[in-house]
Amino acid sequence: MLFGINTLYIWLAVIVLCVVIEALTLDLCAIWFAVGGVAALVAASLSLEVVTQLIIFVLFSAVLLVLMRPFCRRFLKTKKEPTNADRIIGETAYVTEQIDNIRETGAVKVLGAEWSARSRDDSIIPSGAKVKVVEIRGVKAVVEKVG
Repeated sequence: MLFGINTLYIWLAVIVLCVVIEALTLDLCAIWFAVGGVAALVAASLSLEVVTQLIIFVLFSAVLLVLMRPFCRRFLKTKKEPTNADRIIGETAYVTEQIDNIRETGAVKVLGAEWSARSRDDSIIPSGAKVKVVEIRGVKAVVEKVG
């Protein structure tokens, strides 16, 4: 008993909380504390002292975090697939639809492809203007007027 609460319920709450945090973050950090909670839950079910339960929780969690996390991250590492979209950065483009950040309108043609566009400095750029692509944000080319 801890503060009049059966420690089994406390460890169940720790396990559920850690699993929820891991599901939300997917960082392979909280899951090890959930496993430590399971070890402490087993200790509580064996009626071990609360201090012993805490020691088991901390030891299991720390050892698993230090030893298993790097191992698992290596195998679960997702590889970023290049899209070649960066090749338009620095290229000259022509505005095919007036660029107006406030109205969220605008398009440019660059390297033969049509891109939604926004101006870097929030200025309105008329159709037909020559621009330079300075960055990509999501699926939009960010441009600045040339000359």
